[in-house]
Amino acid sequence: MSSNQNILQEEAINLLKELIATPSYSKEEDQTAGIIGKFLALKNIPASRVGNNVFALNKHYDESKPTILLNSHHDTVRPNPEYKKDPFAPIIEEGKLFGLGSNDAGGCLVSLLAVFLNFYDKSDSKYNIIFAATAEEEISGAGGIEYTLPYLPKIDCAIVGEPTQMQMAVAERGLMVIDCISHGKAAHAARNEGQNAITKSLKDIEWFNSFQFPKVSDLLGANKMSVTVIETENKAHNVVPAICKFVVDTRINELYSFEEALEIITQNVQCEIKPRSTRLRSTSIPLDHPLVKAGTELGRTYYGSPTTSDKALMPFPSLKIGPGDSARSHTADEYIYTDEIKEGIDLYIQLLNKVI
Repeated sequence: MSSNQNILQEEAINLLKELIATPSYSKEEDQTAGIIGKFLALKNIPASRVGNNVFALNKHYDESKPTILLNSHHDTVRPNPEYKKDPFAPIIEEGKLFGLGSNDAGGCLVSLLAVFLNFYDKSDSKYNIIFAATAEEEISGAGGIEYTLPYLPKIDCAIVGEPTQMQMAVAERGLMVIDCISHGKAAHAARNEGQNAITKSLKDIEWFNSFQFPKVSDLLGANKMSVTVIETENKAHNVVPAICKFVVDTRINELYSFEEALEIITQNVQCEIKPRSTRLRSTSIPLDHPLVKAGTELGRTYYGSPTTSDKALMPFPSLKIGPGDSARSHTADEYIYTDEIKEGIDLYIQLLNKVI
């Protein structure tokens, strides 16, 4: 390993400590955006900021070349109430760097920034490289990567930094939340009159619980539908409800578009259905894509991810890979091993060396 890489590793860990010490809840990332911008400025790298998103282009950017985006997020969830350590105190104990956002996704962010620095001056690359630290990922907000992309040059593919133990998440399930309404007819509960909207909804709920979509993905498995909320507008015990509302959380594999899934649902239920959003669609990157092939050559395995990330909002092939472990995300006393960051930087560099 070169002395330059050792320097990059130490700088990345120090930057992560500074980010941990600075609260950056979704929509409140102003200060961490400033820290990242200042870090780049001290490296004499021109950076742009839109909202709470910061991005920079490699020194020898050439619009005639294809472009790889290196992206991760700097917002965090709020601390789990079971924290015993100070979530904003970046303490290293037994090789673990503790702190809110250390694993999700601070370690990935600073690793990708170190990799961007490594390739920043390279003049003979086949690809351009753009680094983007974005906001609002934890809430799938419109002010994050989705807001940033129109300000960027054309992107051909991306590496999305999320904690995957440096294995390759080549596909993600899409998330579609559906609001459902069953309509009945109100009446006095003591009389054999009216139509009970709850009773009508139960038939549809049973269908959502038992239906299996025919196409099962090798990477993501079967589509999954879960009824998670149910309510009526009734306050009185003696009134047959005219309306019953319920919510269905649907996780869709890459073999179905949201429109196809909705058509199947519509044909099988009586309730009124309305998707809240169709933004977070399932995604996949071809297994013969240069990024995936490079990762495979480095001994990385690939899998389908059950969790959603900013990858879902990218209209180009993207590979989700990064240091850390998804199982630690949003847990109390979150941490990442400093060696995971060092390994992440090294593997990212090796992967890009095979491509660019």
